[in-house]
Amino acid sequence: MSDQDFWKKGACSARPWRIPAAAAAAGTAAVLVLLLAYAPASSGGGHSARVPSRSGAADGELRGTISLSGAWALYPMAVQWAEGFRKAHPGVRIDVQAGGAGKGIADALSGMVDIGMVSRDIHPEETSRGAFALAVTKDGVVPTASRRNPYLKELLRKGIGKSVFEGIFITGRVKTWDDVLRNGARTEVHAFTRSDACGAAETWAAFLGRKQEDLLGIAVYGDPGLAEAVIRNPLAVGFNNINFAYDAASLKPVQGLVIIPVDLNGNGVLDPEEDFYASRDDITAAIDRGAYPSPPARDLYFVTRGKPSRPLVRQFLMWVLTDGQKFVREAGYIPLSAEKIGRQLSLLKN
Repeated sequence: MSDQDFWKKGACSARPWRIPAAAAAAGTAAVLVLLLAYAPASSGGGHSARVPSRSGAADGELRGTISLSGAWALYPMAVQWAEGFRKAHPGVRIDVQAGGAGKGIADALSGMVDIGMVSRDIHPEETSRGAFALAVTKDGVVPTASRRNPYLKELLRKGIGKSVFEGIFITGRVKTWDDVLRNGARTEVHAFTRSDACGAAETWAAFLGRKQEDLLGIAVYGDPGLAEAVIRNPLAVGFNNINFAYDAASLKPVQGLVIIPVDLNGNGVLDPEEDFYASRDDITAAIDRGAYPSPPARDLYFVTRGKPSRPLVRQFLMWVLTDGQKFVREAGYIPLSAEKIGRQLSLLKN
């Protein structure tokens, strides 16, 4: 069976995997390289990294364990924050697990973890159940295609407009690449989405005016799994969080993946002011200046069950919103404004 037939039939299976703690301690770049290397084996489980405590903590130094779970979008940033906080406080161990925003908020509200990582807006019913959310950084979701797409040059020259994405992912009216590019190609478009309750799908759907459950396509678990599915299928259209669409070392799109430019003004051609996808720095700068719309750009949140009462958790959150912000840009995220950071600190202190 060819790759195209394999994915068209939806035969996507996967299994959970784990990166050793040493890889997490090596930094976000190593974590992302390993994530992508193991992506074909992804499925129903999550992904975790432990930043261990170190011996030698002075008397009176912070000690204890903090646990986080949730959004793939926040996982690389959370690992880097965990490593930075551990360096400042060697007696603290931080466990970080990725499994989707839905898992993160469910784990936080049930008390299974101290902090849930959430990459979408908090729902009113979650707030009523005690969700206390702090915006900690910002990123975005980008549409993706395979570098083996037979119409790649035309796709990158024209981009895809919002109405065509709606036809692919919402109404199903866009069925062929002729419907996308008006090039006479009768080959089918293969849409891919996420199988796990996640902020990336919720955010991409919000860009199209809907919710995750409205998205059409072959459902694949996790950010790495979705990226790999799109890479393998030359006719695929999918979406990924920025830090799973771009390589952490080169800052270019992940090997085999291309970012589909969004034709923001719908004129059928990618204008120079719409062309900011060549590197991770380009797209994050576009989000920072507001050139890339929100959604699919969005704030990312740490969520606790009620205002955190554990001093160690409160101190970690304070550090993330202050000293921890120096890691944001180098990790491929967008810092929040000083005004928004101030509001988050006030929420935590008051």
